[in-house]
Amino acid sequence: MATNNSSKKRRSQQRQATVRLLILLAILVCANMLASRFHYGLDMTGERRFTLSPATKTLLRNMKDVAVVDVYLAGKMPADFIRLQEAVRDRLQSFKEYAGGNIIVHFIDPFEGKGEDEKKDIFQQLAAKGVMGTRVGEGDEGDYSEKIVFPYALVNYKGKSAPVQLIENRSDANRIEALNYAESLLEYKFASAISRLNRNVPYNIAYIMGHGEALGYQTWSMLRTLERQYKLDTFDLTASTHIPNYYDAVIINKPTDTFSDKEKFKIDQYVMKGGHIIWCVDMLRTYMDSLQRNSQFITTDYNLNLEDILFRYGVRINSDFIEDVQCEVMPMISGTNSSGQPTFEYPPFIYLPFFTPSSKHPIVNNMDAVLGVFANSIDTIANPEIKKTILLASSKYSRTTPSPVRVNLSMMLHPPRPQDMNKPYQPVAVLMEGKFRSIFQNRLPASTMHMLDSIGQRYKYACDSPTSMIVISDGDIFVNNVSPSTGPMDMGFWKYSKTMYANKNFMLNCLEYLTDHSGLLEARSKDHRLRLLDEGRVKAERKKWQAVNIGIPIGLVLVFASCYLFFRKRRYEKTA
Repeated sequence: MATNNSSKKRRSQQRQATVRLLILLAILVCANMLASRFHYGLDMTGERRFTLSPATKTLLRNMKDVAVVDVYLAGKMPADFIRLQEAVRDRLQSFKEYAGGNIIVHFIDPFEGKGEDEKKDIFQQLAAKGVMGTRVGEGDEGDYSEKIVFPYALVNYKGKSAPVQLIENRSDANRIEALNYAESLLEYKFASAISRLNRNVPYNIAYIMGHGEALGYQTWSMLRTLERQYKLDTFDLTASTHIPNYYDAVIINKPTDTFSDKEKFKIDQYVMKGGHIIWCVDMLRTYMDSLQRNSQFITTDYNLNLEDILFRYGVRINSDFIEDVQCEVMPMISGTNSSGQPTFEYPPFIYLPFFTPSSKHPIVNNMDAVLGVFANSIDTIANPEIKKTILLASSKYSRTTPSPVRVNLSMMLHPPRPQDMNKPYQPVAVLMEGKFRSIFQNRLPASTMHMLDSIGQRYKYACDSPTSMIVISDGDIFVNNVSPSTGPMDMGFWKYSKTMYANKNFMLNCLEYLTDHSGLLEARSKDHRLRLLDEGRVKAERKKWQAVNIGIPIGLVLVFASCYLFFRKRRYEKTA
């Protein structure tokens, strides 16, 4: 009888265990189904690196079509690129949480299973789409290898595609820092690409002509870049009655001829009606041909007649040059070789400063240095109606030299002492935002006012709503070098040091800020801090932390297992 009761009790316990196991499995299945459909994370990082900006969330929720993202980071890669791959995967997964099925992601190894001839064709096909390969090395001297990696993605949306460069060429960072910086920009880059492809009509940009503005091979990189993202026109200011307001922004780039009051009036009224301008202005004429031939020149004034209108808006570009210890190199003949050919050396030239942004403004935050050529300094004018933000400035060790300036290559043989550079942080690029007032207020005769009314161009003495403009005191900042053998180079590439600067990114960020008011540019302000291990402590305490990381988890498992077995034994002893 006791045996039957014991057998029944055992079967009952087995049934209960089976039911509990089935319930547990059902809970796990349901939890996984819910987790695959609904995602929620708690961002505990100080810089909110895993939280999308409100503008990005709005963009993703309003997607009406499917965006297919082809990421070319796949296959065997160095460990740090695998980390970038995982960061891309995580960021696009967070995009899916708001866009749902409107985001499809493919990770592609373009060289998988391909022969050498096929790889060459694939390389060229991807390059035509804007996806460029780069050769990276891994390992030490004894086990060093190189591999071609494609740190790019291609966003396909509404029948159009846009390449996304996942990692920037930073001149001031090692590979770990560059990859960390790349992670901080993933949200902005993918969201910006989707936004551009989603826009049915691109923004209209006018490149102002008529006053000797730079054009031709020197602006090839600039205009080619703008044509990819905007509807670009060249606009002759001297041959038109006004600047149409369907232009979302205009660029005045390195004018060399005098502006008349009539032409300044056209610019002024464009601003008063809400237009946006990027001014790239040199106040002093530089003679680069004379510098190459005679190793010297003396500056003269362009006499652009823009001082009064810029002063009215809130800045003054000074007739001087910035001299900066933080500068690029310039070739100088140092002698001749055995065959009589000249030999060159490349000392630093204080009139070629590069500006490392320190502002946290979205236009320049986390951006690489921007190269300048014979830049002037800017003074800002007090005006409570206009908010001014300095985007670029010279370094701590800089000064200004007023015009006329005698520039001589022999100066490079006697570099200035840092203690003599007593005018630090001279502004070079200033963003101005607010309700500007017309320079022509109370200056126009009644006859001119009637004439304007008769042609439907009513005079406005102030902006109805806030607008913005950016003033840059360097007309060469968006100009590219030209090689006699290969032709125009990329904007921001300095051929003598083979260094790539962020001039192109600076231009695109400026235009995006002026034209696109969705707020996507705010995502550039995210800062991913590097929290690297102390290498000294790693070496000294290696065994200690290995024991902690391996021993403590095993010890905890053994403790919990012992407790479980002890209480289980006590339980069945009581019921026996």
